Amino acid sequence: MTDITSQQREGFLVQGYMPAEIGGYQVKVDPYHVDFWSKAASGTWEPNTYKILSHFLNDQTNYCDIGAWIGPTVLQAAQLAKNVVCFEPDPTAYRFLRWNIDLNALKNVTSYSFALAESMSITRMASHRGKPGDSMTSLLFDNEGSGIDVLTLQWQQFLEMSPVNRFDFLKIDIEGGEYQLLPNLHSYLAKEKPVVYLSTHAPLLAPEQRVEKMQTLIDCLSVYSKCLDDNLQEIDINTLVSEDALQHFRSYVFMD
Repeated sequence: MTDITSQQREGFLVQGYMPAEIGGYQVKVDPYHVDFWSKAASGTWEPNTYKILSHFLNDQTNYCDIGAWIGPTVLQAAQLAKNVVCFEPDPTAYRFLRWNIDLNALKNVTSYSFALAESMSITRMASHRGKPGDSMTSLLFDNEGSGIDVLTLQWQQFLEMSPVNRFDFLKIDIEGGEYQLLPNLHSYLAKEKPVVYLSTHAPLLAPEQRVEKMQTLIDCLSVYSKCLDDNLQEIDINTLVSEDALQHFRSYVFMD
């Protein structure tokens, strides 16, 4: 869906949703992100992400979406997986996430408005673009005037309370928060070996920190025998400290 007219936009607002095909499924989406949903529906937003979810998820899969934003991956995963558990700490984004879940009456989706991190705390986060609900809200930033205080929990603390405590697939896209989270996940990954689809954000780090932080990810994810790129081609895990990975946002799949 492209070239949305102002009249169409007004119509979506009146009816309370926009119809769209997301990840191959007809869904209803909130009418306040029309440009984004049009991009997702046209296949120009992270097409490999939708292909990866289609490849790995099935009706027996417990899927965990860490960094759900307004729900573009949740909407597809809910059609494929047995259970979907998702996290979005930004309260503005979470409001739209819940709207999109409710619009589609997704009974197999459970959502939480807190962040997973290295410790339990109340932590300030923000988007480096300074916009509430932005897709790049991150624990790396605490911009004065635009930051928000959010609850963070450790992964194990969440599991102790969660009705679903074993996941087959983890999608992690948290705008640099992965450098805090992955060490906390290490023992769980080593024991349970869920497939991990990880987006890395080295360009958001200071240049002098990038190799060390990306090496931390390698250390945590070396429990897996395979590292794949987002075309599902097997690569050396040490690619994560290559110049390309340090200078660009890249995504990887880890599995046995």
